[in-house]
Amino acid sequence: TPVSITFPSKPIMQWLKLRLMHCAASAMHNSPMSTVTPDDAQIRPVSPHSDVVHVYSAGLVIPITAPSVLDGAIAVINGRIEHVGSRDWVIHALEQSGRTFVEHHVDGVLMPGLVNAHTHLQYTGMAQVGAKRYTGFPSWAQAFDAVYDHTEFDWKAEATRGARLSIRYGTTSAADVVTDPEAAGALHDLGLHGVAYWEVMGWSNADWAAHGPASVNASLDAMPTPPQIGISPHAPYSLDAEPLLDLPDLARRRNLRLHIHLGESHSEAEWKEGRTAQLDDLWRSGASTSFTEMRSLGGGFSATQFVDQLGVLGPDCHVAHGVYMTADDRRRLRSRNTAVALCPRSNRVIGLDAPPVAAYLNEGNLLAVGTDSLSSSPSLDVMEDVALLYKIARAQGYGEGDLARRLLHTATLGGAVALGLSTGPQRVGQLQSGAVADMVFFDVSVTTIVDTIEELVQTGASRQIATIIDGNLRWVDPRFTDIFEGDVQ
Repeated sequence: TPVSITFPSKPIMQWLKLRLMHCAASAMHNSPMSTVTPDDAQIRPVSPHSDVVHVYSAGLVIPITAPSVLDGAIAVINGRIEHVGSRDWVIHALEQSGRTFVEHHVDGVLMPGLVNAHTHLQYTGMAQVGAKRYTGFPSWAQAFDAVYDHTEFDWKAEATRGARLSIRYGTTSAADVVTDPEAAGALHDLGLHGVAYWEVMGWSNADWAAHGPASVNASLDAMPTPPQIGISPHAPYSLDAEPLLDLPDLARRRNLRLHIHLGESHSEAEWKEGRTAQLDDLWRSGASTSFTEMRSLGGGFSATQFVDQLGVLGPDCHVAHGVYMTADDRRRLRSRNTAVALCPRSNRVIGLDAPPVAAYLNEGNLLAVGTDSLSSSPSLDVMEDVALLYKIARAQGYGEGDLARRLLHTATLGGAVALGLSTGPQRVGQLQSGAVADMVFFDVSVTTIVDTIEELVQTGASRQIATIIDGNLRWVDPRFTDIFEGDVQ
């Protein structure tokens, strides 16, 4: 589809400049106002591990990395999964080994904790913006600024609130993009897994050469761990070419992961109409100060082609949104083993097109799911985005019977792959022996395996019963509290 606007989009760039000014000004606020309300989710504190084995059983257990099990169970000790299988087998194995245990049974579904592969927890206090619908970036940016300009936010409190809400909705790992240092500790403080990405934007080539790397390294050094930290070059249009070229190297020298907004706006799409300047020619000509500059000189290439030339993509990088992607863009992502975090509700709120979900599925791209922030999404419930992805895929012609199962994969193991957490001792997004015991229960009636997974994907949002992180019960629906109290067997 021909794109009918020129790049850069002035409203987008004006919003970016205002946002940078706001970020600088926020550091001078001495009396921040918190928007935390009394109805925050009641999150339980982290408890020390004990030698008691906890058995979590359910009508259906979905391990993701193995076949689903009707009347299944998971045995957990010291925050790790010990056994996965049918309830009878798990209990028999424990009895045979002489282990005492406590069983907690739910008639619904038990699966790995959700992985929110793209969010900005510090914007939790801007939910009034994300609750509306817009006609594109300009109208959304106007609403964003109207709230941002007249509120002194406590970024630490808002990010903490976002982390608490995430746990309530079954998220156990997240890719949290951090713009203000006060918000950097949200995942750490709440005991969530994932990666906290320091967002880098607004650097010109000259300023970057003068003090950019030192500034970014200092910001990274100040971020608390665990969990892991990473770098988020904001977007191709918000950084000049030199910082975009250097940031991947800086991240890789520190063994950090990368995360970039890519293909979120029309302006990043490939635009061949009336455009003849080739990317290679523009590099050689010296007219390569930025994506914006190269586009103004007649370049019709996409933002994905641009960042690929700069070495941003790779298996240690995942991108957010991926809406405006050609077949060649999607091929580049596959060839670089770069995952895409799809955020369909955020795209819909802002007024963008739907991502090419069916194409991604048919072509075999690595996929994850993100909510984005409450400034552009109605909630931090990943399952809301999963349900919308299901509808989009069907509307785009994906007719295979494996859709629901594949979307559960994107919301769990797919997110773990995107964040580099799918293998090793800290692996998440899966229920298997030795993995971290991150799990979520859903109040979904169990029938057959296929029908239950279909029901979970399409209607599972807001039906979370309990969230377990590192083997710790962190949130439980008050209606089910008694299930998680019990005596040793």
